[in-house]
Amino acid sequence: MALIPNRTKYRKVQKGRIRGKAKRGDFIAFGDYGIQTLESGKISAQQIEAARIAINRYLKRKGKVWIRIFPQKPITKKPAETRMGKGKGNVDHWVAVVRPGNILFEVSGCPIGLAREAMRLADGKLSVRCRFVAKEGLE
Repeated sequence: MALIPNRTKYRKVQKGRIRGKAKRGDFIAFGDYGIQTLESGKISAQQIEAARIAINRYLKRKGKVWIRIFPQKPITKKPAETRMGKGKGNVDHWVAVVRPGNILFEVSGCPIGLAREAMRLADGKLSVRCRFVAKEGLE
């Protein structure tokens, strides 16, 4: 299951800058526990999928998992050994842009120890530092 948009307004986008803290998606909305980013960066669709699989394998279908981010930014790449110029490269992969404070995954329906370990395994698959967070009153 590849996480890519069905369609986009523009095929290629500019690089942009990631500045500031998360303005939305920075609190637990669906589950009881989650992982929150501590730094900004780009998380690829492959990393999101690897983290999702790690969580589901560890939980063994005991809880429900929500993915709170989606890779909607295309990253382009020119082929190897190509000279400069001749336009922008083709879309290589898709990334989700995250800022400090974004909740990436949420889990509910399992004990806190199980959720903490599942999130630790998922954190190892991601390219940004994260921390385990729980809903108010569940710590």
